[in-house]
Amino acid sequence: MDKNVQGKTTIAPEVIYSIVKLTALGVEGVHSFAKVPLAMDSIFKIRNHDGIRVDIENGFVYIDLFLNLKNTFNVREVSRNIQAIVSREIFENVGFEVGVINIHIEDIIY
Repeated sequence: MDKNVQGKTTIAPEVIYSIVKLTALGVEGVHSFAKVPLAMDSIFKIRNHDGIRVDIENGFVYIDLFLNLKNTFNVREVSRNIQAIVSREIFENVGFEVGVINIHIEDIIY
């Protein structure tokens, strides 16, 4: 096998969505995704799925997550855990750097 073969790898945005969704739902304290508020979706005009909004620009990923958390967890800790774990998973799986992960807590589920 020739190690000097050059080419291009294209990653579908759905791959990023899948990584983000599965990773965030696996973080302790996350109950579910919330719907992206319609007003925000209209303002930014960025494609979203199930409470996840992703924008990919120049090899950087910008993410907004709209979440419902479980009531027995610290909101700040859960949010920071999500940011760290999702960022690491995106980098390790697709090699993109994460520019920003904004966490929007829409509800606390009791």
